[in-house]
Amino acid sequence: MGAIYKRGAVFWIKYYRDGKPYRESTKSDKETVAKQKLKLREGEIAAGKIPGIIFDKVKFNSLVEDFLQDYRITEKKSLARAERSVNHLKESFEGMKVVNITSPAINSYIEKRIEEGAENGTINRELAALKRMLNLGAQQTPPKVNRVPHITMLKENNVRQGFFEADEFQRLRNNLPDYLKSFVTFGYKTGWRYSEITGLKWAQVDLKEHKAWLEAGTTKNDEARTVYLDGELQTIFNDLWESRKTAMKETQKISPHVFLNETRQDRIRDIRGSWKAACTKAKIGERLFHDFRRTAIRNMVRAGVPETVAMRVSGHKTRSVFERYNIVSDTDLILAAQKQETYLRAQSGTISGTVTPIDQNMKEQANG
Repeated sequence: MGAIYKRGAVFWIKYYRDGKPYRESTKSDKETVAKQKLKLREGEIAAGKIPGIIFDKVKFNSLVEDFLQDYRITEKKSLARAERSVNHLKESFEGMKVVNITSPAINSYIEKRIEEGAENGTINRELAALKRMLNLGAQQTPPKVNRVPHITMLKENNVRQGFFEADEFQRLRNNLPDYLKSFVTFGYKTGWRYSEITGLKWAQVDLKEHKAWLEAGTTKNDEARTVYLDGELQTIFNDLWESRKTAMKETQKISPHVFLNETRQDRIRDIRGSWKAACTKAKIGERLFHDFRRTAIRNMVRAGVPETVAMRVSGHKTRSVFERYNIVSDTDLILAAQKQETYLRAQSGTISGTVTPIDQNMKEQANG
């Protein structure tokens, strides 16, 4: 089936698969090494496998192209995040042969990213991207990858911490520019994602029915979503609509988006500068816009809104993810202790109607 021959001092091997000849350098001047290599290739072919030389030629960059193409074809919404992961992976694997991307090489990458200060969650997103690349390569016809190495994922803390108490939100809003006040109020009350709010258009609002919605396929979970506006939001949207009508009389160019930037020429895009300054002035420490998402869920649940309804408003598809956002605060724990004490007194028949020192202390803490 095959043959061994020399080119200079180096032995080469020649073998056939489906009538096609393959030539491969053994990179050795020892005939025994050449015989072992030829035997390996003949064994692969006899077992119906693709000769390893095919996989030896595949490089990391080829997998990257297929990976990003898959994101574009399937219209995944996290393409930007995938591209960021790819950029980090390129720093270690660009130009490398895929057969050399082994578990030890991947572990070295993990150590490097940890030393650079990357969070475990960030590193895991990058490792997930690498694993997806390798799996796509293995699924190709013909395949580009003959085996996917084991990839160790790091432990993540999925418990979400940040949320706003009512007074903290008021202080934040008071210190924001006027054009952002309605924007953050909508986020605080609905728990919609930042991109969902910045992308909201008047075509998705019904002022008569007092509602706003997101079309199917435009949300993270691809499901449509509707929120009904409470009294404050109704006033805000009516004011924004009147402002829009006034602007249309002055100029023919007007954005279709609901929430506009300071010049009222385009949608809101980046609020980081104003947001950071407002957090500092409000003396609430570092906060994220995403904290509104956690806050809205927490407020709805504590207001008695059924959890299934709260999940529909916020756009959470799974119970497990929803629970991570349903945060318990110290105030919740204090109120729980109060309720338990009242219940136990009622059970023992010892309710006196007087306020004990512990009652007073708990009430003061609960009231801030």
